[in-house]
Amino acid sequence: MPPRGDAPPRTSRRTPRRTPPPTRAELEAARDRTVDDVLGPSLDVLFCGINPGLYSAATGRHFARPGNRFWPALHLSGFTPRLLDPSEQAELPSYGLGITNVVARATAQAAELTPEEFRAGGERLVRLVSEIRPRVLAVAGVTAYRTAFGDPKAAVGPQDAAIGDTAVWVLPNPSGLNAHWPLDRIVGELRRLRESLRG
Repeated sequence: MPPRGDAPPRTSRRTPRRTPPPTRAELEAARDRTVDDVLGPSLDVLFCGINPGLYSAATGRHFARPGNRFWPALHLSGFTPRLLDPSEQAELPSYGLGITNVVARATAQAAELTPEEFRAGGERLVRLVSEIRPRVLAVAGVTAYRTAFGDPKAAVGPQDAAIGDTAVWVLPNPSGLNAHWPLDRIVGELRRLRESLRG
């Protein structure tokens, strides 16, 4: 079955509403908050971040911090017909896409999370994927995947493991702090994932 991206997707013509960035106090107040999952029926890909950063938790939007490459890479790899703003995340299910996190609570850095939280997050992901049954679960962060799923040798790309009928991929962390993965390489991995949906 071809990915939904091969059909003309629904696009929004409205301009995203620009809001001022969170203040330092608002960022600090966002610690331990959660960001709602973006889900829908019959998803092609459920993308999975490590956990919300304070910027995302303060705004309620996934991958929201300026400099994060998720949204540009999603567009440049062909998953979306235009560059979406994080404020437009609710449009993702119309393209067969969703977003969740391994760990729900927001922190300033992923290093603040414990191995126990990652393992509990992996168990939650298995339950979620078993319920909504996307074609692919794509975890954006190899270290997070290794800990959450107990696979210390996992590498970026398709995994041997599956969750029921759902294939599992590991993608590079799109954070702007991940200097090992420039935008063009992240786009290449996302394009490889998208092409796999044609099978």
